[in-house]
Amino acid sequence: MPLNDTFLLPTRRHFFKRSAASIGAVAFSQLLADPKLQAEAAPNARAKRVIYMFQSGAPSQVDLFDYKPDLAKLHGTELPASVRMGQRLTGMTARQKSLPIAKSTWDFKQYGESGLWLSEQLPHIGTVADDICLVKTIHTEAINHDPAITFFMTGNQQPGKPSIGAWASYGIGSANDNLPAFVVLLSRNTYTSAQPLYARLWGSGFLPGSHQGVKFRSTGDPVLYLNDPAGSSPQARRRLLDSLARLNQLQLDQAGDPEIDARIASYEMSYRMQMSVPELTDFSNEPESTFELYGEDARTPGTHAANCLLARRLAERDVRFIQLFHRGWDNHSRLPVEHPKICKEVDQGSAALVKDLKQRGLLDDTLIVWGGEFGRTVYSQGALNGTGYGRDHHPRCFSMWLAGGGVKGGMTWGETDDFCYNIARDGVHVHELNATILHCLGIDHRQLSYRFQGLDQRLTGVEEVEPVRGMLSS
Repeated sequence: MPLNDTFLLPTRRHFFKRSAASIGAVAFSQLLADPKLQAEAAPNARAKRVIYMFQSGAPSQVDLFDYKPDLAKLHGTELPASVRMGQRLTGMTARQKSLPIAKSTWDFKQYGESGLWLSEQLPHIGTVADDICLVKTIHTEAINHDPAITFFMTGNQQPGKPSIGAWASYGIGSANDNLPAFVVLLSRNTYTSAQPLYARLWGSGFLPGSHQGVKFRSTGDPVLYLNDPAGSSPQARRRLLDSLARLNQLQLDQAGDPEIDARIASYEMSYRMQMSVPELTDFSNEPESTFELYGEDARTPGTHAANCLLARRLAERDVRFIQLFHRGWDNHSRLPVEHPKICKEVDQGSAALVKDLKQRGLLDDTLIVWGGEFGRTVYSQGALNGTGYGRDHHPRCFSMWLAGGGVKGGMTWGETDDFCYNIARDGVHVHELNATILHCLGIDHRQLSYRFQGLDQRLTGVEEVEPVRGMLSS
């Protein structure tokens, strides 16, 4: 038998390395064994869970949320250099000879007792105006899609870091023994030029693998390999898992790698999901009133409306972090044609989710986040005539909305300038938004860290940022 380090007498360095790893593995296994232990780590949390409806491709705040009626007088005129202030443009408009201001094609109106201004493209979201906090001054550092989405999801423009859902799972664990703490739902893509989405956007990065998001599919089995192979019995499956667990435990005792414990936990979770997931994804017991609320699209798996309904069912079962992705907002051309289509796909389901959670008493402890990776320029991309023009990327200021989970409803946070190009007051950086989300979950973002490559890594980076407390209810 060839020699390896298992059969050699340990050196002092070897002994301490194994001892430290073993202690970490024991501690980690204790947390995995009792998810309620982690769940009790945030007694003052405003929210028990998060539903994050990410609008990939970047909705146009000019046409949806940031009402600027004076743009009608400026329509077709050149964006003043004093407004742009030399800020960089993407390669798609940097060589345009002209940057003509484009007013919104659609009317705005006031909704609710709060009088919140919203586009006529979002009539359903308008019906929950008094429940949402509209933030007009989100800003980011990235100007292209992939680094911008990665920045929102992981707090870093470079791939490889844990996603916000993984951080939440790591920080306070799961409150449900039979479902993952972090679930991901992708809407069917109806836009041919949609930006791709990568699994690393819901990955666990350097955190233990048990915290990564579990993607539910809309066709076939909700989770790959959920069902046993043909001819296999539950008893045989149980014996197989028990044997694998013993082998993994032997390896864990030898190597002391917490990732092995995460693998054991994932096998057990998969076994329990064989019973919980089919019941979760079966809408047959939902009354007709549910589909009247969410719309007929909710009957079709993979639509935004169906995923919103599934998100409500996940929230009822105390899944900690529910991430919805909907693509199609990247309208560099034909914006007057394409924008209404995508608005119609998301409007009713998004509003229905807020209403449904509220009537079930779940909105108060569920934080809803809705928005994309950046905004859209006030000037047109391409010639401003007919319906062929679009809007380019705009990271300087854009809009998102939040609801429930300790957020003030019926309010607007922040203001942009008259051109919807720069922040006038109360800007909210991506790190500040993520710090606010963690704060609502009862997590101090400064304390939520993980030692990796010699550094204490955080979702919110090394900068000194604070949650935006002005958006939060007392």
